Amino acid sequence: MKNLGIKISLFLNYFVFAILLNSVGTVILQVQRNFEITKSAASILEGFKDLPIAIFSFLLASFIPKIGYKKSMIIALILVIISSFVMPFADNFWFFKVQFFMVGVSFALIKVSVFATIGLVTANEKEHSSFMSLLEGFFMVGVLSGNVLFSLFIDDANPKSEQWLNVYYILGVLSMLALLFLSFAKLDEHEAKISDRPLREDFIEMLKMVALPLVLIFILCVFLYVLIEQSFQTWTPTFYQSILKVPASMGIQAGAVLAGAIAIGRFISGFALKKIHWIYVVSFCIIMAGSIVLIVLPLTQNIPVSENMTWFKAPFVAYLFPIMGLFLAPIYPAINSVILSSLPKHMHGSMSGLIVVFSALGGTTGSIITGHVFDYFSGQTAFYFSLIPMLLLLIALQLFHKTIKKNAVKS
Repeated sequence: MKNLGIKISLFLNYFVFAILLNSVGTVILQVQRNFEITKSAASILEGFKDLPIAIFSFLLASFIPKIGYKKSMIIALILVIISSFVMPFADNFWFFKVQFFMVGVSFALIKVSVFATIGLVTANEKEHSSFMSLLEGFFMVGVLSGNVLFSLFIDDANPKSEQWLNVYYILGVLSMLALLFLSFAKLDEHEAKISDRPLREDFIEMLKMVALPLVLIFILCVFLYVLIEQSFQTWTPTFYQSILKVPASMGIQAGAVLAGAIAIGRFISGFALKKIHWIYVVSFCIIMAGSIVLIVLPLTQNIPVSENMTWFKAPFVAYLFPIMGLFLAPIYPAINSVILSSLPKHMHGSMSGLIVVFSALGGTTGSIITGHVFDYFSGQTAFYFSLIPMLLLLIALQLFHKTIKKNAVKS
């Protein structure tokens, strides 16, 4: 298969960063237990992760094609290898802020490089869309694996135990394996580069893209989607422990189940998008996700505390909630693929930078809003709030689809 080596490397890189990025939900729960941090204060970790992603993606998106996508990914992996082997010695909340800052900077390099590389290793729009969905699905396999991995190191009987930090040794080794594999993978990047064009012009081109109506509507869609998804992913462990009265390890495992549902949904959509137009798929998914919120949340009221809680004794609603992941799954890769496929390959780096910037801002906004509403009202109220961005996203996607069609007619 053509480009097999680099494709496998993209999957490995995404797998590693899926674990590191989405450990924020676990870490938010654990710092509350270890350091007696409030939910509102703990929610700032999402900002330490996402704001560096946004800032460095914006600053580096035009520069990355100059130094090369492969070299950028290598630099990112080296950074997280170093930070992962430092984390087992963390004994203060600021360690976690620094860790997520490092992960955020590294992911800015990885995601811009990965998204731009997809255009170099796929032949047409349908292959691009399918590979994007499969890659994002594998990302969620990483999220699932990370939640399971962290839960194995959690000591439910001793909230102050720091043994869970040893999981970072494993993450350091995984990052080293990803680096080794990437080093030997081959990638032809000549289509992504425009010779003799100064960096300033590339940066200005990216800024001009933001003013295009198509890009503006797309950015709104990405921002709203990630706001929704990240608010659920980040706060599911806390929601399960606080509202469904399950142990911390089970709450983290619930995050893994949600991630698994998203992974399955993305793998299925990778094939479905070859047959069904993307706007029908994503519109149906948003409506179903909102319906699940309305059905599930009333069932979470007044759940009693149970001794020796296990998955076999968990309330029925504990199994229903993650189904939402199946329907959230296809939206993000589908719309990203649509916008990238509509642009020439030398612009994919800049567009990828904008995707990463506004994904990060959406993730931070969603997590912080959910954390504050969770703290001052309730977990149910926090998740009911997700219905507002879901409705806005449904409207924005219809506008995005109409604008794409108009541009296609003009061209």
